[in-house]
Amino acid sequence: MSKILSELVDQLALERIEENLFRGQSQDLGWGAVFGGQVLGQALSAAVQTVPAERHVHSLHAYFLRSGDVAKPIVYDVDRIRDGKSFTTRRVVAIQSGRPIFNLAASFQTQEPGLTHQDPMPDTPPPEALASDDAHFDNMVRTGNWRVPATRYRMRERPFELRTVHQLDDAVSPSPVPAQRRIWMRTVDKLPDSPQLHAYLLAYASDYSFVTTALQPHGVTLYTLGMQVASIDHVMWFHQPFRVDDWLLYSIDSPSASGARGLVRGQIYTRDGRLVASTAQEGLMRMHGTPAASPESAG
Repeated sequence: MSKILSELVDQLALERIEENLFRGQSQDLGWGAVFGGQVLGQALSAAVQTVPAERHVHSLHAYFLRSGDVAKPIVYDVDRIRDGKSFTTRRVVAIQSGRPIFNLAASFQTQEPGLTHQDPMPDTPPPEALASDDAHFDNMVRTGNWRVPATRYRMRERPFELRTVHQLDDAVSPSPVPAQRRIWMRTVDKLPDSPQLHAYLLAYASDYSFVTTALQPHGVTLYTLGMQVASIDHVMWFHQPFRVDDWLLYSIDSPSASGARGLVRGQIYTRDGRLVASTAQEGLMRMHGTPAASPESAG
C-alpha cells in the first residue's frame, strides 16, 4: 500500500483515549488547514467504534465550525444519543485547542430487505478514456495555465486517483461552464475487506472538488484572487455496499448560489451503475474586492 494511503488509513483508525473519546492526527496536504474530508472521515470512525458491528451507517449530517490546524491533534467526543431496536444514533464533536471545530450526527441501521429503485447513472466516458487529474495538472503547468504560486499546491500526492470529465482550462480564471462535474475516483492501492474503512474513505473523498463546482458558471476558482471558499455543512446517505478501491463515479451539480453561499449535490455510482451514496453540501463563496490583473499575486 502506498505511504500516503497507509498513513490515511492509520489516521482514520484513531487512538481511543477513553470510552467515548478518540484522538486523531492530520495529513498536511499543503494548505496548513485540515482537509474537511479528513475530519469527516475521522468523526465517522469515532462514531462507528461505539456502534454494534452489525449496524452500518446510512446517513450523516455535519457542520464545519472552524478551520483545523494540521499541526495539532483533534479529539473526537462521542455522545451515544440512542440505541434503538434497529437504528442507532451518535453525535460527535471534534475539538482542537479546547474549541469545537466540527460536529456530526450519524445514524446506523441493521440491514433489512425492502423496496428498491434508483436514478440511472449518467452517460459518462469510462475512466480509461480520461487523463488523470495529475496529468492534467502537469499539462497546465507546462502550458502556463497554472498561474498559482507553488505554495498553494505543495503536495500533489493523494490517497485517491482522480479522473475528471471536462477539466477546467485555467486554474485562476477558467471559461464559465455549467455547474456540473463528474469525477471517477478510487484509492491508489487495494484495501482490506472492511466495510467500515471503505465508508470512512468515501466520506473523506466526498469532499473532493465538491463545493467548488458551484463556482464554475462564474469563471472563478478557489485560486482566484480574493475568492474565499469554505465548506459550511455536509450531508451524506449510504445506500448500498461499495468498495473505494474500485472505480466510483462522483456526479455533482449545483442548483443554486446566492447570499455568498453555493449549494451542491452529488451522486456516487459503482462502475456497473449502482447508486451507492448521495451527498449535499452548502459552502461559503465570498469574493473580497476585485481580482487583480496579475493572478501570480493570488495567495
